[in-house]
Amino acid sequence: MANRQAPRGKWLALLCLLPFAVFFFAFQIAPLLWVTLNSLNTANGWSLANFEKIFGSKFYLQAIKHSLQIAFWSSLFGIVIAILGSYSLRQVDSKLRDFVMAFSNMTSNFAGVPLAFAFVILLGFNGALTILLKQAGIIEDFNLYSKTGLIVLYTYFQIPLGVLLLYPAFDALREDWRESASLLGAGTWGYWRYIGLPVLTPALLGTFVILLANALGAYATVYYLTTGNFNVLPIRIAAMISGDISLDPNMASALAMVLVGLMGVITVAHQLLLRRSYHAGR
Repeated sequence: MANRQAPRGKWLALLCLLPFAVFFFAFQIAPLLWVTLNSLNTANGWSLANFEKIFGSKFYLQAIKHSLQIAFWSSLFGIVIAILGSYSLRQVDSKLRDFVMAFSNMTSNFAGVPLAFAFVILLGFNGALTILLKQAGIIEDFNLYSKTGLIVLYTYFQIPLGVLLLYPAFDALREDWRESASLLGAGTWGYWRYIGLPVLTPALLGTFVILLANALGAYATVYYLTTGNFNVLPIRIAAMISGDISLDPNMASALAMVLVGLMGVITVAHQLLLRRSYHAGR
């Protein structure tokens, strides 16, 4: 009787997964296939001409460079601040911790036009914070609409996401490990070097990859802040599918595939580093 029920339960489980499989194919696989095919479609037939144009153009290479630089530095600054914040939250009162987590959850969804408007008020050429910093002699000038300004803006929305992702990872650190390390003569640096960081490595790498993806794909905030005049990949893709002058959906598909390729390389590097980590080895 049990042997008959086992295959039936298996088929029932697969049947329950069918809606998810349909949804995944319709909204993930099918669009990716469509973009891939269109990236190879040119006026002269199927070829790699769109990719040759991208990698032979200084303008498109600049967009790739800017996207990678902004994504990397904002993710790096964001994850460093998120590590410090997540660890500090473990040391404070539960009420304050709950408030900060709720605030992080709210600010992680604060993006697009409201975020761009808020930064213009604070850090624009005549922003309140910019004027105060100038009067205090801390800065001479600050351009929010430059690459440095965008890194600051991106870092802002990277921090709450990093905190939300890293905070649960600190549950893996047990207090008795610190006590045991101390009894064996290990100081604070020794504990974090040989115990804390190796245990947290998978979470840190995974969070960094997610932050990179979050920054590489960001569009609304940078568009409304710079009105589409800063050269990054999402802006170029949008210009190709919505512009009145430079309408070229096939080139937009090729640029989108470059973006997918960048994320693929980052993900593969993440997996290779993860396999070498102490935690993965165990």
